[in-house]
Amino acid sequence: MDDEEIDDDEDFHHVEAQDEHVHRQTLDRECGTWDVPHLLGLQEIKSSLLCEPILSESSRLLTVSQIQQLRQHLPAALILNGWTMVYQTHTHGSSLNTLYRTASPLDHCMVLLVRDSYRQVFGAVCSAPLRISSSYYGTGQTFLFAFSPHLQVYKWTGINSYFLKGNNDSFLFGGGRGKFGLWLHGDLVRGRSQQCDTFSNETLSAVEDFLISELEVWALV
Repeated sequence: MDDEEIDDDEDFHHVEAQDEHVHRQTLDRECGTWDVPHLLGLQEIKSSLLCEPILSESSRLLTVSQIQQLRQHLPAALILNGWTMVYQTHTHGSSLNTLYRTASPLDHCMVLLVRDSYRQVFGAVCSAPLRISSSYYGTGQTFLFAFSPHLQVYKWTGINSYFLKGNNDSFLFGGGRGKFGLWLHGDLVRGRSQQCDTFSNETLSAVEDFLISELEVWALV
């Protein structure tokens, strides 16, 4: 990482503390739609997990079996939702601003998948759409995960509410004390993963600073 990127991180560190003080009480209200209790019974939920997920197209990063594994950790209200491809670098190119444009019409929970240059696949389940924001947003249903090669899931610790935050230059998932669970540069070529207070996650990639080989974003609709 060069000095300019390090300076960008320092800006994020400052915003973290400010956002926690000013915006903590508005986070859950802003994205409360993802907390609506599911009306299906337990048996119906279990049965749905045995069915193949409904995908708008095949994923280049996860097999159907891996998607089924990930579905088991989704909030109950989202398990039966279909997966609609919103953005993939293979089709749309590598640009965070393009991702924002394709995601903006959809007000749905989203799943971000990353494959790095080491062929490690990891990502985040987001309780709100990916968008530019002036403060942290989302709810405790947001979590990080990695297939390394077996699925590891890192859910909210309750320590802070640094779930999601985006601007034109980067997007981050989780934070605390200057560490980010997953940080994506605006070019969607570079990224970083560190243990963070929000999710108490392990480094998702094989190394902290990684190169993105391919990226997908799905909406759960």
